[in-house]
Amino acid sequence: LGALRPDFPLPVLVAQHLSPGFVDGFASWLDSMSPLRMRVARDGDPIEPGTVLVAPDDGHMLVGERGLVTISRRAPVDGFRPSATLLFSSAAGAFGERTVAVILTGMGRDGVGGLNAVRAAGGLVAVQDEASSVVFGMPGAAVAAGLAHDVLTLNAIAPYLEEIAAP
Repeated sequence: LGALRPDFPLPVLVAQHLSPGFVDGFASWLDSMSPLRMRVARDGDPIEPGTVLVAPDDGHMLVGERGLVTISRRAPVDGFRPSATLLFSSAAGAFGERTVAVILTGMGRDGVGGLNAVRAAGGLVAVQDEASSVVFGMPGAAVAAGLAHDVLTLNAIAPYLEEIAAP
């Protein structure tokens, strides 16, 4: 995120698996490392270009009606709350072919179910490659399921997103 330009024209939504109590510090750290505006999402927040919203502690972040954030406390999905699967599925439902889903290093399969919705809507899926991942679980599950359009090094992801966002 720190490699994206200050006027990056797309919104960014982040579902990060963290222990309870760490998301505020995580969002603050991200904000200090990036030229983009970053903060923890709240129910009803608008999804705006150049803004990074991080899912709150123990809550699913969804793209709701009219492009507003909806925070849900429903049960964990595959053991995770927030769930990347729910985030990707809701984004695909709201933004269709304009959805770009990115999975970075992490354990498990969270996100893979939502990538099916992104692909079905005509969106793009990129994952971090094994060589630059600390844990290739989540990206590897997406690759194994045949859902990744692009497999990229960590350093190639920001340029990839900048290229997609270019007019």
